[in-house]
Amino acid sequence: QVQLVESGGGLVQAGGSLRLSCASSGRTISGYAIGWFRQAPGKEREFAAAIDWRGRNSLYADSVKDRFTISRDNAKNTVYLQIKSLKPEDTAVYYCAANGATTLMLTPRAYDYWGQGAQVTVFS
Repeated sequence: QVQLVESGGGLVQAGGSLRLSCASSGRTISGYAIGWFRQAPGKEREFAAAIDWRGRNSLYADSVKDRFTISRDNAKNTVYLQIKSLKPEDTAVYYCAANGATTLMLTPRAYDYWGQGAQVTVFS
């Protein structure tokens, strides 16, 4: 079973950057597409970015595509989300999720495995 663990969250000043990591403590994630989602207080979980299992194709939400970069290192069994120029509205719990589809998916229900989330708080 795929068990995902996010790390790298924290308290960051607006304009700063950080890198979130998503690693599997169980089965390898090299055969899975990985998506990053975020959920702000009182809001629904929303899609941020996704990457296919080989790392050749990626997809971003329009709201983040100029500031977020998703990448993966299958040798390390890890997917990354680099975020730059952080804004207070980026404050949310960030989740990574895995699915076995070959098409990059935007909806949370398309994903089979989820991590516990990492809190990112951006202050101005």
